[in-house]
Amino acid sequence: MSTYQTDSRIDEYIHTLPGWQQDICRQVRDLVHAADPEVIETIKRTRQPYFTLNGNICALLGAKDHLNIFIYDPIAPDPEGIINQGQGNLTARAIQVRQGETINERALLNLFKAIIANNRAGGWRKLKGRH
Repeated sequence: MSTYQTDSRIDEYIHTLPGWQQDICRQVRDLVHAADPEVIETIKRTRQPYFTLNGNICALLGAKDHLNIFIYDPIAPDPEGIINQGQGNLTARAIQVRQGETINERALLNLFKAIIANNRAGGWRKLKGRH
């Protein structure tokens, strides 16, 4: 059982997905909470799971042949190149995971920590103006 505060609506969403997507969602959920114990779970856009702390961190969206992990920070570093969609996007990028693929947990945890640090410092929009 998880040691963090969960939102039952996210459990319900995850339960609607194919088994392999459920496993990845649970893995992402554990990692985002491991990045900071104050992360909050919520639902936005009617049914989409979001993880927030002083702003959006990430969201999950199951698709027919992959799972999207939307990353809501276009300036957080991705030194290991785990983000595979939306480079150059003004507000969000994504990691698409297909069945049989694994997540680089260390890289994703570090990415979540960077996003949370940016959010705590006022958000990427504010920080981007400093560069």
